[in-house]
Order: sequence, then C-alpha cells, then structure tokens
Amino acid sequence: MTQFNPIETKRLWLRRFVLDDAPDVQRLAGDWDVAKMTLGIPHPYEDGMAEQWINAHQEPFDKGDMITLAVTLRPLGTLIGCISLGINKKHHWAELGYWIGKPYWNRGYCTEATKALIDYGIKVLGLNRIQARHLASNPASGRVMQKLGMSYEGTLRQVIFQKDSYQDLATYAILRDEYYD
Repeated sequence: MTQFNPIETKRLWLRRFVLDDAPDVQRLAGDWDVAKMTLGIPHPYEDGMAEQWINAHQEPFDKGDMITLAVTLRPLGTLIGCISLGINKKHHWAELGYWIGKPYWNRGYCTEATKALIDYGIKVLGLNRIQARHLASNPASGRVMQKLGMSYEGTLRQVIFQKDSYQDLATYAILRDEYYD
C-alpha cells in the first residue's frame, strides 16, 4: 500500500496516525482500564512510547502487512482510539485489533469503526477472512464482534500470560461470503 484515503462513517473518520496524536494516544491508551483489556498496550505508558509506536506504523503499511488507523470523531477530529488490520497477504486474511479510550466507551464507536474496517478489508483489500481475538475477561469486545456477524470459533485456554496471570483468548471471524453490507 502506498496511499490511504480516510474512511468516513456517520460519526467517525478512520485515518492514519500523525505524531501530533501522541499526547492523546498516551493519555487514552495509558489508562489502566484500557491497557488491561488489550494484548499489546503497555502499562504504565511512558513518555516517548506513543511517538515510537506511531513511527513504527509506516514500514508495515508500505509493505501491505498492517494498517493502523486513528479512530476520530467527526467533525472536529478528536482522537478516541485505534483500529488495525494485520494482513496475511498469502492467505488473504487479517487479524483485527482495536481499542477505544475509556471516556468514549458504551457509545457504539467501536462497533461503527470495526464495521467500517471490515467493509474496507473485504471490499477494498479483497480479504477472504477477518478474525479477531479478545481476552475472555473482556466480554464487551466479544459483543462488538457478535454485533458485526462474526462467528465464535473457540477459546484458547490460558494461552497468554499477561499482567501477572494466565488469560484465555476467544476467537471470532467473518468470511467474505458471510459478509453482508
């Protein structure tokens, strides 16, 4: 991929991150209630980590391996979270990941952003399968996946050692021929 046009929904813009987003990323992702529900957000989220994370997006994007987008509110562009697709080009599937800052929970933003990125993955990128995993201790994430028509495929028991305990991971997926816009 060399270029990306932001994805627009009724209430959101999904766009590439810029370094000016770093303070908001650190504030939102640095919240323990957000970090404990994800596989990859460190806690504490120290100074400089957000800039390093944003700078790391370009190479995988250029290779077509990963697209990481800022979830922002229309019309002002307020950053509220992140959504990504880790792409397996050989097998035409991707791993979906997301987080939304705590002040923006329970408003349907995650579902709206996820639907838009699944649509992009299937219609624009030509993916056959999009899968997502969530910590079993985060059932709200599973409800997002269910709302979008993703099928539950199973739980890997105690597969992750994170934040001082073993965690189960539930897996969901949607196939191109199951997807209805």
